[in-house]
Amino acid sequence: MTLQQQANQSFENRRRWLQAAGASAATLWLPRSAWSQPRWAANPFTLGVASGAATPSSVLLWTRLHLPGVAAASLGSAPITVRWELADDEGFRRIAHSGQTLAPAELAHSVHLEVPGLAPERWYFYRFMVGDHVSPVGRTLTLPRPQDQVQRLRLAYASCQKWEDGFFSAWRHLRAEHPDGVVFLGDYIYEYPGRSSRVRVPSGGWVLTLDDYRRRYALYKSDPDLQAMHAACPWWVTWDDHEVQNDYAGEQQGNSGYASPAVDFAIRRAAAYQAWYEHLPVRQTVLTRSLAGLASGAEMRIHGRVQFGQLADLYLLDARQYKDPQACTKDGAPGSGRVDTARCPTWLDPRRSILGRAQEQWLESELAHTSSRQTRWQVLGQQTLFGSLGGKIGSGQTLWNDGWDGYQAARTRLTQALQQHAVPNPVFLGGDVHENWVGHVKQDYANPGSPAVGVEFCGTSISSRSGGNAQTAQRLANNPHFVFADAQHRGYGLLDFTPHQLRTTLRGLDDVSRQDSSVATLASFVVQSGRPVVELA
Repeated sequence: MTLQQQANQSFENRRRWLQAAGASAATLWLPRSAWSQPRWAANPFTLGVASGAATPSSVLLWTRLHLPGVAAASLGSAPITVRWELADDEGFRRIAHSGQTLAPAELAHSVHLEVPGLAPERWYFYRFMVGDHVSPVGRTLTLPRPQDQVQRLRLAYASCQKWEDGFFSAWRHLRAEHPDGVVFLGDYIYEYPGRSSRVRVPSGGWVLTLDDYRRRYALYKSDPDLQAMHAACPWWVTWDDHEVQNDYAGEQQGNSGYASPAVDFAIRRAAAYQAWYEHLPVRQTVLTRSLAGLASGAEMRIHGRVQFGQLADLYLLDARQYKDPQACTKDGAPGSGRVDTARCPTWLDPRRSILGRAQEQWLESELAHTSSRQTRWQVLGQQTLFGSLGGKIGSGQTLWNDGWDGYQAARTRLTQALQQHAVPNPVFLGGDVHENWVGHVKQDYANPGSPAVGVEFCGTSISSRSGGNAQTAQRLANNPHFVFADAQHRGYGLLDFTPHQLRTTLRGLDDVSRQDSSVATLASFVVQSGRPVVELA
């Protein structure tokens, strides 16, 4: 098959699964005679349940019917009717809503069910059923109304869970913290064959095709601690590079660090995006909004704003799909690297963007309306470290070209927008670097006296390893806009918002290679409303 034939086939496949997604998102009440049921070899709810994309009156419920090994063939190629219930109580004595929906084969028999007509700011319980089998029970929360005066909100933020680097024990400890929701900032899976395995080995080798991505997600979602955290509260998710390929940028392939099979990257990326949708609690609208952008490479619209009453806005950003290729990588190879800025003439090109100009314009428009919404905290959830983290080399500075340091003009545009629109209390969240970094967002990182325009909490990983703490002290000294860093621990962060204060708690595992690892507080910080200063709690 030629590349053009592959592209045509890929487009036709995507058209069909977009139609299937529309059917699966709808709430269906089908007559019993219309139920489509295979013969069940075992309980098909092996990947658990999840919820997300909440509003004051609705929530998205997710599951995927999956049987491992040869039993998977028994699911067939027809859509399967799934019954569901949503209740006010965990015992399902007070059913609020119930019905049936479809799990289409084109979407790996996943369910993305949008349940409307719910009460604001209320916990609900939900479950799915096929045949005589019942899923685990999930718990979810609707949002307050935009005008509501919310007095408290607890969000967790996390990223980077690499199967081979450690157990997902952090999720078990986080569940005991009872967050209202999880903000996941990317690298939900890793696409490597696991040659660097230290703790457990992923099955399946390189992840290149749609079936490969589906198998890798199924492996990760088989983890009981991850399943339990998904069932505990709603999630808001974005992606980074490893959901597709290490260090990819927009339509340009990345670099996996060692030899991997050559494939058509456009087809690979489309398969990866489809599998991401199939396995996470996101609305069907991320697909339909993408149709007009297919020709320009924009396949999914995942950025958006979530409002928690008058207390906080959460902006979920996408710093992969639309980003310009990294500048001046060694020998012109795709992917990332450290670059001497004095020898890279494209470094400060104002046309370069990490978010893409359309997303930049959307974000600035949203930020311009913060005063009319009167929300107290503006939380920007994105993939990586926002503040500059550089050191001198030769006649210039050596900086990592894959993060915001590699897109300085775009970073300056964003900090200028924060100032221009007098955005109240900006809080940046990040991941990707597998280290905790806490500091101040500066108007101009080249000027040590530049005022702070916000604060930053870039989190460590759930399990992915880092380079360790050997250079942390020196890097902190070279970058005084940061007040804390730790590269030793894996874990997560907790954000406790009130109208007057944000308290951030960094939690770290003792040993990610042990399934029974303990957890401890690494540090706690306080930010007062109206004052962009990070203080030790």
